[in-house]
Amino acid sequence: MKKLAFIALALAVSCNSTQKTTGEQKVEKAEVVNPETYGNTITEAELKTHLYTYASDEFEGRETGKPGQKKAIAYIKKEYIDLGIKPAKADGNYFQDVPLEISKLPTGTLSINGTTYVLGEDYVATTASTGDYTSVIYAGFGIEEGDYSDYSDLDVKGKIVVAKTGEPKKADGTFTLSGSSEKSSWSNPSEALAKRVELATEKGAAGIVFYDETNYPRYQQYFAQMQKSGRERISPKPTTPNEFATILVNAKLANALVKDIAKDDSPKTVATDLKLDLKSGNTDVMSENVVAYIKGSEKPDEYLIISSHLDHIGVTADGQINNGADDDGSGTVALLEIAEAFRKAELDGNGPKRSVVFLHVTGEEKGLLGSQHYTDVDPIFPLANTVADLNIDMVGRIDPKREGDRNYIYLIGSDKLSTELHNLSEEVNKKYTNVVLDYTYNDENDPNRFYYRSDHYNFAKNNIPIIFYFNGTHDDYHQPSDTPDKINYDLLENRTRLVFYTAWEIANRANRLVVDKPTE
Repeated sequence: MKKLAFIALALAVSCNSTQKTTGEQKVEKAEVVNPETYGNTITEAELKTHLYTYASDEFEGRETGKPGQKKAIAYIKKEYIDLGIKPAKADGNYFQDVPLEISKLPTGTLSINGTTYVLGEDYVATTASTGDYTSVIYAGFGIEEGDYSDYSDLDVKGKIVVAKTGEPKKADGTFTLSGSSEKSSWSNPSEALAKRVELATEKGAAGIVFYDETNYPRYQQYFAQMQKSGRERISPKPTTPNEFATILVNAKLANALVKDIAKDDSPKTVATDLKLDLKSGNTDVMSENVVAYIKGSEKPDEYLIISSHLDHIGVTADGQINNGADDDGSGTVALLEIAEAFRKAELDGNGPKRSVVFLHVTGEEKGLLGSQHYTDVDPIFPLANTVADLNIDMVGRIDPKREGDRNYIYLIGSDKLSTELHNLSEEVNKKYTNVVLDYTYNDENDPNRFYYRSDHYNFAKNNIPIIFYFNGTHDDYHQPSDTPDKINYDLLENRTRLVFYTAWEIANRANRLVVDKPTE
């Protein structure tokens, strides 16, 4: 690895009387900037001051879309304004809107030939659907693969498709698709419905009625649990409304549409009077990422992202506040301190050569929603020009199950896409911080699958090299007891400095990181 060369070159040629006499010119040596000058400004005291505010009851657990989350983004915005770090958006706004919706079960009716069926008993549905149909298209198994198709000679555009589970067999009892006694993925319970929905959607159908007698009780139980709990699921708001109807039915309703459906494998058009009047209970939620950046001095169109999630899980049913000091208050305040260190360097004329983006994302606890919005919907800076993401999620505590030196951090993903990033990370740590880098959760077979569970993943899936910094879980994880007084501030300081020095090297090295192990 090349030596750190973040240089404020000032080659001053002096032509004083002494030089004239000797005939020599005095040339001052180039001064190499020591990143520790700025890394040392990251202190326990400042981290503690930030965190006792950010993880206080005032912020009400920072649940996505709730008032506490709005207080959190206001706090972060003010910090960047006070530091003089500019917003990343061209319109001068620090907030990147992330449109979400709360999904609720639909309500309404379904009738066939004048008979009304009971939602939750005879059928379950999770999406709204309305329409009057004088016929349905029975597509048998609803499969199309290779030379086999249940959709041959069927026009399903704008119509309701009826399909059943299972797959065709030959006269000798082997399965048509596999040519053996082995079933295909169309019979896999976790894929069967999704594959049929995808195919029917591609064919232009208005919806699908799916009959799976074996698994219907499971669908029904899940629907009943959702009804009873009143549980709400938050998800990205579709750019266009989902108008495709997906309805799962029991044997009574399936046979009302297609007589003897279990035995009948022949696709056909079936005359019927089907009326759907299922209305959505979904409500809109607006949440926000906070994005600031320092423009690069030499390579402004290449971007290093440092990320953490600003949200947590809110208030319990009995009114206890989940302060989320470690998860991810620790990452949030670490990111603010890293931003301040880069800003101090910039004010001294030693700003980063590449642009550094400080990305605070919302909705991580709801499914990595804020980072997904940034990468999949509205990347403020081109992903093709994004050189890496350093993601900080829980860096203030000690994993009680771990044995050994307390001055450690779990590193996940550093070697997944770029060998160069992994080696850089190791060398920077040896030079500046000497944290024990523990790769326990970097194992491909890790049952916790942490690599897929924080915001770096949305960058990794786009072949952007990442490092995920993580202290592991503990008894206070996702509990009201995750409070600022339990943070190990000396460790938080050292870990934050580690991320800063790694970011400094990435931002200032001559060449961008090489992705030598891209995923397809």
